Amino acid sequence: MSKPFKFKQFTINQDKCAMKVGTDGVLLGAWTSLDNAPESILDIGAGTGLIALIMAQRSEATTIDALEIDEAAYVQCVENFEASPWGDRLFCYHAGLHEFIEEIEDQYDLVISNPPFYTEDMASGNAARDVARQSQSLPFEELIEGASVLLSSKGVFSTIVPYKEEYHFIQLAADRGLFPQRITRVKGNFSSEIKRSLLQFVFDKEQVIEDELIIEKERHVYTSEYIALTKEFYLKM
Repeated sequence: MSKPFKFKQFTINQDKCAMKVGTDGVLLGAWTSLDNAPESILDIGAGTGLIALIMAQRSEATTIDALEIDEAAYVQCVENFEASPWGDRLFCYHAGLHEFIEEIEDQYDLVISNPPFYTEDMASGNAARDVARQSQSLPFEELIEGASVLLSSKGVFSTIVPYKEEYHFIQLAADRGLFPQRITRVKGNFSSEIKRSLLQFVFDKEQVIEDELIIEKERHVYTSEYIALTKEFYLKM
């Protein structure tokens, strides 16, 4: 049974959820810009509710909605929301993205998603976890289409993808009128290859701000940039 993951201001129970708390979710939640002062936020594929909870801690948004199709994860997400200090601002829908779009007329100032991506070398032997990671459960095209419909005109769409998928994802987004505003490429340490791309999109073409984030100097010795980004959340930062 998975232990609860304690952050500074909230706790994530994750025993019912195939996708556990991971660096990607914390990074995305901490990195995403709130410069447009979003009043409404949507987390697509919420899992445990981690990213929505980070958004609640970081923002003044009055509406923070989450969307989760897996029933066990949905139940866990609701539990984590209700146990948090921000339960009155958080709401999770048990639905798929297409179903949600058909039912909801609202648009959001920020749409955020840590999409389930999967490659053959990620097979863990845990069937539920592997299904959760397989991008078939939320193809990039479907995610981008959903974001483009649900985003307000001045809204921001923020996500994290494998670095090797970055170019393809940006091309798909352009087809929907979404253009990169910020790109941060993430490396585990100074000598490792780029592993992830943090991507933030808007409807207006702008000069793209690009940079790199390195997580560790050596094992469990974190860079000052990574500490600065995550210290409001991790207990030991």
